[in-house]
Amino acid sequence: MPLTRQDRINTVYGGGGHVVILGAGASIASTLRNADPSGKKLPSMDNFIDVLGLNDIVSALPQKLKAKNFEKLYSNLHSDNPNSDEITEIESRVYSYFKDLKLPDNKATIYDYLVLSLRPRDLIATFNWDPFLYQAFCRNSNVADMPYLAFLHGSVAIGYSKEDKRCGPVGMQMRRDGGLFEPTKLLYPVAQKNHTNDEFISLEWDTVKDWLNQEATKRVTVFGYGAPVTDLEAIDLMNTAWGTADKRNMEQFEIIDVREETKVVKRWSNFIHSHHYDYVDNYFKSSLATNPRRTFESYYQHIMPRTVDEAFSESNPIPDNLETLEELWEWHKPLIEAENNWKIQAE
Repeated sequence: MPLTRQDRINTVYGGGGHVVILGAGASIASTLRNADPSGKKLPSMDNFIDVLGLNDIVSALPQKLKAKNFEKLYSNLHSDNPNSDEITEIESRVYSYFKDLKLPDNKATIYDYLVLSLRPRDLIATFNWDPFLYQAFCRNSNVADMPYLAFLHGSVAIGYSKEDKRCGPVGMQMRRDGGLFEPTKLLYPVAQKNHTNDEFISLEWDTVKDWLNQEATKRVTVFGYGAPVTDLEAIDLMNTAWGTADKRNMEQFEIIDVREETKVVKRWSNFIHSHHYDYVDNYFKSSLATNPRRTFESYYQHIMPRTVDEAFSESNPIPDNLETLEELWEWHKPLIEAENNWKIQAE
């Protein structure tokens, strides 16, 4: 008899691993569902200048430095004069804009769903500067064991103590006698991006590379990250850590994106072995939502079932209409209780 939804909840494995990589599309999707209380929008690189109100700076620039894409614009400015007043002003405005963003109080956002869908064997790595992932992590951490986080391009919520080689809430201290978590750098010129020059960024990338390289990591989900040509170095770093598609011939690659499937699959073709990928255009169709906190168990039972019954086991999809954090926490209770029982039995 196929395993039931309750079996899915009660089935807890040790080991395994799921890496989730977030791009701007993830934050945009979250704010479309639950807007920032101040009404601020999340920009893409193509509408960044308009959304952040940088047109006054851009309009005064020589034509040779102008560009519609923000990363290209910043790269032009940096190449011309890395210490210009324009760069200083842009960096200040960017940091201020993102620093003030906030998840709506007590509303279950996609980021809350996301951090609760994974466990400490898993990693969420974000390219986004906004504080949403860290805010969701903090306000849900008392409810369940959380996944690890990595901030690949820095974040307005995260600071770094060079003394302690540790990161933490920006502006706070690692110790009573020091270890200030200083703001992390956000902007780098496109043409000269080097993820190893900045100590904090280098450590974050080491984390991601280690996680991708692990044999235990069987699932990778890319949510709203288009692998832009301006981030070729980042893609190369991930590709090297993940290995060739033939080497990862049993792993499952998942893409959450609103763009046409053939285009986004082509961008990630080096990571995908044959047909071992899933494409969805909505978070709630993904493995994270169809089997939260059991994404590895679901993968293992469907890809490498020990019995026929396992191969046809039910999923445990989370409703997409939970409105408050309390509703979200209540729904996850059976999953968390099963994990706690598993830990007791494993001791």
